[in-house]
Amino acid sequence: MATAIGVAACNRNKRVKFYRTAALVNDLLDAKAGGTIKRLLKQIETTDLLICDEWGYIPFEKEGSQLLFQVISQCYERRSLIITTNLKFSKWNGIFYDEKLTSAIIDRVIHHSYLLILTGNSYRLKNSTINS
Repeated sequence: MATAIGVAACNRNKRVKFYRTAALVNDLLDAKAGGTIKRLLKQIETTDLLICDEWGYIPFEKEGSQLLFQVISQCYERRSLIITTNLKFSKWNGIFYDEKLTSAIIDRVIHHSYLLILTGNSYRLKNSTINS
């Protein structure tokens, strides 16, 4: 669904960036270590829509969490953000390991947001060869 929204936004000439969240955090850490973090943040800042897929599958170290918070704060009230996750907000502290940071991220994510909660069988499982 997030990909379809991203494609629709592209078709309307919107600038879209799609990341698997762990890859985004790795890119942020690499950019910081390489002295190019400002350039990467500027690239993200120029998007109209940022899509963070697979949010929460891999917990982040402190520095990665802080950099991801910086991106979320940068997006807050300035650009659209889509996060896909299977985790309830109450489980997000297991991603970031910092209650204050987790609360701050959730606060920014839910303000002015629309939550789409999808239920039912997995699309991938439903269309796999196992069920054929």
